[in-house]
Amino acid sequence: MKQFLNETLHKLGTPAYVFDTDIFAERAELVKKAFGNKVQICFSIKANPFVLADLPECFSKIEVCSPGELTICEKLNADMDMVIFSGVNKTAEDVERAMQDCVGTFTAESIMHVNLINNSAVNNGKCVPVLLRLTGGSQFGMDEDELLNIIKNRDSYKGIEIVGIHYFTGTQKRKPAAIIKELDRVDAFVDMVKSDYDFELKRVEYGTGLAVDYFKDNADELEEERLNGIAERIRELGEKVELTVEMGRFFAAPCGFYFTKVIDTKTCCGVNYAIVDGGLNQLKYDGQIQGMQIPAITHLSDDDNNTDEQAWTLCGSLCTTADVLAREVKLCGLKPDDTLVFHRTGAYSAMEGMAVFLSREMPRIALYSKEKGLRIVRDFIYSDTMNTANFDL
Repeated sequence: MKQFLNETLHKLGTPAYVFDTDIFAERAELVKKAFGNKVQICFSIKANPFVLADLPECFSKIEVCSPGELTICEKLNADMDMVIFSGVNKTAEDVERAMQDCVGTFTAESIMHVNLINNSAVNNGKCVPVLLRLTGGSQFGMDEDELLNIIKNRDSYKGIEIVGIHYFTGTQKRKPAAIIKELDRVDAFVDMVKSDYDFELKRVEYGTGLAVDYFKDNADELEEERLNGIAERIRELGEKVELTVEMGRFFAAPCGFYFTKVIDTKTCCGVNYAIVDGGLNQLKYDGQIQGMQIPAITHLSDDDNNTDEQAWTLCGSLCTTADVLAREVKLCGLKPDDTLVFHRTGAYSAMEGMAVFLSREMPRIALYSKEKGLRIVRDFIYSDTMNTANFDL
């Protein structure tokens, strides 16, 4: 691994992200194997739209939640039949565009969404599959009464076929019991609709929110235990309905590596500080608070023989005391021009950071696989262009 990281560093420079699509594919296959052939898997591209370019064949669906994500699918010539066009904010223009793109499935989070999709479909001479989103108690989806009322009046919608429900309540669920409880609710709801309304919900799209561990040495082991803890119940529901399990973070997190160079080192008030060319505008771990948690970090140096271990506080380039990547990190012989590689940054990190803060450059991004090698898919972006007034508009 260290040799690969060194070779990658020399080709990319810093700051940079690399997403190893072999690791991404391995994680997808792990999930597919656990859930069995009857259960389809769906990648929520908000977690990492870059890996969509090398989407493994085991994925049956792609969740798209915004017009921008739909644009990404268009540019990459994604199979639009795989697209589930989701999202809480849909306009008539958004729906019409997705209709013209012939996306495979629409989700509806409100009666307004139902009407928008129905009207667009009718105007285009189509009847499109729709999943009604059942709320988990938040702003997303509809409560049972609203959803059941739509089902009861389904014949009045000539442009849509209600094929099932969408259910997702949130991310980073660590206890399998919480997910199993949700699956039980979905199962019971499907039964109730069948018995009380004589209507079969054929499909279920379910987002597990399965948790990823960022700060533990045995993260892969813990995550596989969690996966196996829900697999049996997933398989059971998959025997009953056409089940699609949607995830983003769980698929993508392990595949990412963030490279940042040490620019300066110093000691202030007894604390060793290393200033790097990246920062919190480029790096995000869910659950990280003021740098108190330490993720997996590989130290790349031209002097691996220095065994002088010290504790370092790693800080970015932003003019704020909040720009702390990690505290009390034990490193040997850390010095300027060394590089630190942060692991498990494949989900959300490159997409959620305060990327344009202070007009710093945004990281170069590359995909890697053994078959295709290292491919730069986004160069450095100098974000001053995003923060400069344009009076020619």
